[in-house]
Amino acid sequence: MNSLQRIKNVISGEPIDRTPNLDVFMIRAVHHLGIPLSKYYLDYRVLCEVNIAALEAFDLDIVQAISDPYREACDVGLEVEFPFDEMPMHQSLLIREPEDLAKLHFPVQNFGARMTDRLEGIRAMREQVGDEVAVMGWVEGAFAEAADLRGITEIMTDLYIRPEWLKELLEKCVEMEIAFACAQVDAGAHMIGLGDAVASLISPRMYREFALPYQQRIFDAVKAKGAIPRLHICGKTAHIHKDMAQSGAQIVDVDWVNDLKKASEALDGLAVCGNLDPVSVFLQGTPQAVYNGVLENARTGGVRWISAGGCEIPDETPIENLQAQTQALRDLGGRGR
Repeated sequence: MNSLQRIKNVISGEPIDRTPNLDVFMIRAVHHLGIPLSKYYLDYRVLCEVNIAALEAFDLDIVQAISDPYREACDVGLEVEFPFDEMPMHQSLLIREPEDLAKLHFPVQNFGARMTDRLEGIRAMREQVGDEVAVMGWVEGAFAEAADLRGITEIMTDLYIRPEWLKELLEKCVEMEIAFACAQVDAGAHMIGLGDAVASLISPRMYREFALPYQQRIFDAVKAKGAIPRLHICGKTAHIHKDMAQSGAQIVDVDWVNDLKKASEALDGLAVCGNLDPVSVFLQGTPQAVYNGVLENARTGGVRWISAGGCEIPDETPIENLQAQTQALRDLGGRGR
């Protein structure tokens, strides 16, 4: 059974030979090859090289075009700096005043340099792995994209002061994200991850009004293209798990601060991915702690559980700890339905 089929079988509830490993790797994988981060963010050839190396080194079931949250924002006009071997940073907000929105162009075709670079990275990865390994593209959720352009504090204020204007911004964001997601599937992505971390900071009522409908529209488009939708919201999300189950995602990531058993119950019928603590277990723990954590996740994660850290695997995570995850999954073996 190859990696792509393994993932599809988990989603559909069919037998698998072993549980898939969908760890999110970025900085750890880049530094595994001794490459500076700026090249990873700005050159699709490096993005592809890093992911193919991570696939082999860490026994993953996925290669992924995730890098930083600013690809779409850069092509809308946000000024972002890319230090040689540090994470990117933006210097100022693009939408300082509500009237600034009318001046911006949100590309839904003829994408700019950074969105196009991701598309090229997906094409390169798909060329190398074919249909043996899942190729995952990535988009920002509309709410997260609004925060990138407007600022977190500002959109939290907009929720109360100018909610109708905020929906105008979200509408522009979601149309861009739908187009970008579809373009990534056309380029060869089997799966589209959607990152909407800011959505963990709002109430269930606000989530249902300002985040969920836009996630649903993106995932409807992804599924219409025949790809797998994956939802990733960092942080404490227990208060919105039942709503997240309505997003249209087929795989839902669960961060380490949440109870995996309760999450799998709330997300009943969906593949639940997670949720080992990336820091205290993967980075700072022992191989035995990782091994035991994987076994505990398998026990509590439900019949559609997928192994992964609660969020990105940290830089400098010991290779022995990552190998312990691999060994635990091998020892667990297959699951029938």
